[in-house]
Amino acid sequence: MSLRLFAALDLPDDVAERVLTLMKGVAGAKWRPRENLHLTLRFFGDVPEPVADDIDAALGEAAEVNGPFELQLKGAGSFGGADPRALWIGARESAELTKLAKDCERAARRAGLKPESQKFKPHVTVAYLHNAPLDRVQSFEQRLALFEARPFLVERFGLYSSQVRKSAPSLYRLEAEYPLHG
Repeated sequence: MSLRLFAALDLPDDVAERVLTLMKGVAGAKWRPRENLHLTLRFFGDVPEPVADDIDAALGEAAEVNGPFELQLKGAGSFGGADPRALWIGARESAELTKLAKDCERAARRAGLKPESQKFKPHVTVAYLHNAPLDRVQSFEQRLALFEARPFLVERFGLYSSQVRKSAPSLYRLEAEYPLHG
């Protein structure tokens, strides 16, 4: 049996509620529900259970060498250029966040997974798009260019499984949680 896994940071409820209020104004957007709002550190994909166990062990080690840090959501953007496919709220980059993401990448490599092809860009995906008018996407980005949520303390991260569903958003389940100790 295989699991579709990713490592991510959950959002505090008040920050997530603030993000939910911003999710409007783009035709063709499939807005994400609260339970799907997170900041992905590394997507691992479908992995067999022995590989999942290796990832879990390596993420536990990563938690031992990374300490709590402050995170702030800010700004907005889209992926896909002239044919946008997703909207996101960004996160202020920090050395601590970048190191944690690199350690999650290192965990994937130790478990035998291929390197991530994309450079880490911290963000929270808020919508997937289908035939969204480019001008509406650009308006969303412009409207939220100066958006900043309150900073919050990250004290843990999680390993989540994802079950893709055809007529509903993916179902995420927390498989393991890693308190930051470093």
